[in-house]
Amino acid sequence: MFITIPSPNRVIFLFPFSYNLILQLDSIGLSKEIIMFSFSSVFSEIACIMAIATAVGALALWLRQPLIMAFIIVGVLIGPAGLRLVSANEEVELLAELGIALLLFVVGLKLDPHEIQSVGPVAIVAGMGQIIITGLLGDFLASFLGFDLISAFYIGLALTFSSTIIVVKLLSDRQEIDALHGRIALGVLIVQDLVVVVAMILLTAFSENSQQSLGQEIISVIFKGGMFLLFIAILTRYVLPKLLHTLAYSTELLLIFAISWAIALAAVGDSLGFSKEVGAFVAGVALASTNYRTTIGARLVSLRDFLLLFFFIDLGIHINVSYLGEEILSAIILSLFVLLGKPIMIMGLMSMMGYQKYTSTITSLSLSQISEFSLIIAALGMDLGHINENVLGLITLVGLITMGVSTYMIMDSHAIYEKLLPIVSHFNKLIPHSHQKLGNLDAVKINGVDIILFGLGRYGGSLITALQGSGLQVLGVDFNPELVREWRNKGLLAFYGDAEDPEFAATLPLNQAKWVISTLPGQRIGLTLLHTLEHQKFQGKIAVTSHTEREMEILKDAGSDLVLLPFRDAAHEAARMLVADLN
Repeated sequence: MFITIPSPNRVIFLFPFSYNLILQLDSIGLSKEIIMFSFSSVFSEIACIMAIATAVGALALWLRQPLIMAFIIVGVLIGPAGLRLVSANEEVELLAELGIALLLFVVGLKLDPHEIQSVGPVAIVAGMGQIIITGLLGDFLASFLGFDLISAFYIGLALTFSSTIIVVKLLSDRQEIDALHGRIALGVLIVQDLVVVVAMILLTAFSENSQQSLGQEIISVIFKGGMFLLFIAILTRYVLPKLLHTLAYSTELLLIFAISWAIALAAVGDSLGFSKEVGAFVAGVALASTNYRTTIGARLVSLRDFLLLFFFIDLGIHINVSYLGEEILSAIILSLFVLLGKPIMIMGLMSMMGYQKYTSTITSLSLSQISEFSLIIAALGMDLGHINENVLGLITLVGLITMGVSTYMIMDSHAIYEKLLPIVSHFNKLIPHSHQKLGNLDAVKINGVDIILFGLGRYGGSLITALQGSGLQVLGVDFNPELVREWRNKGLLAFYGDAEDPEFAATLPLNQAKWVISTLPGQRIGLTLLHTLEHQKFQGKIAVTSHTEREMEILKDAGSDLVLLPFRDAAHEAARMLVADLN
């Protein structure tokens, strides 16, 4: 882009990418004066960066790509490898560090120590098992590709984590975050986040800058960490509850305190050698057991996302594009390992714990990418002098590839499952399943079943209790083996199965049941079950569950005799009781 001015043979060039054009003008005999474009202030520069990020982000949204990728590309575009628009590196880095601190703070807010146990054994086994297996295999694969031991360790570690931001965002958009596979995926991500924090503590403590022996470092880390946590525990127990209660009279003041608390502990963590991220994470955990964590977390999400924009831009600015070209083959190999290998590992671990092939497959497809924390760890490793720009560029390139491809894998996970069903079924047969101990419908003589009910969760469980109280015989079905065991212990005729599995539906005593009820919300599940029961020529009535009026109309048109809307029905019942009491 250029502007001509009245002075003859003179061209003012606004952007460095016009250099090739300058050479062309020079070849035809035009003299020139190159004037590099510069902003009048840092404010103007930030405004330009945000405008470019908005435009590229809109393009990424249209292409159904995660914004993380768009922002990294923006960093490359405006950095030394692109337009070279950024001179305010210190300001961008400061905003990036604030973004990372708030990200870890919000993660910590979600980890109420009293609720960590609710993650369940499947999240712990699948999360830790996948981390160990992926880390070892990734380390071996990186070494095979020619990287030294330290670089291979960082690469293997980076490959183990999945993106909390991408998975939660896409599952929420699909209204699947509360589905069984969504809850398991979220549990695995929580386990991974905890491992990330531990990894950052160890990497920072045992950095090359340390002048102490390994034994001294271990003692120092334990002592400083213990004192730090003890101090925070005392504040959490005796000071924070009363302070937060006082500040809560002003929501704005409460939010300012939360940000100040996060940044202050991030600074303390950095001064103790644990990194800013670890300090911010501990700050979040300290507030996680209070009554105000939901309010603080909800109000911080937008600010966190805004500041994270600068982290990914800063990451893109520091990427040496020449290294990306050198490592393209390694990046493709490692990306294929993440996209194919991680899902297989998670599927195997979940199948061994007794989860249905549908649940294990959809869950594993959701976690088939590397994480924003992988990029943070890589950046930390370069700051500590453990790895070079070559390795950072490789991990970033793997992140771009896997985040981009896995977005489509998550969005089209159900269609992918249908196409992979023959392969998944064969793979499933090779793994011993703990759900086999839950019994087989074919081997059980069932008589007098009035209702077959899919979904033994909170809503389904309450419905079962009411139906049994009316003297009806209920057969319960769920694809969560833990719930099946729990209800069996209560005396319910409960079996392990999937409402979306046509083969399982054929084994049900449909000739006895008067009603088949699904308490599993969602248009897809309802339509699948209706189609299956129609194929089985079921003569009774069918009830399915929805959360929206629009879905209700679609399910009614598809042949459902009754559509349950839990929230609406509960509100109507509550209103009926209130009116009855007033009268």
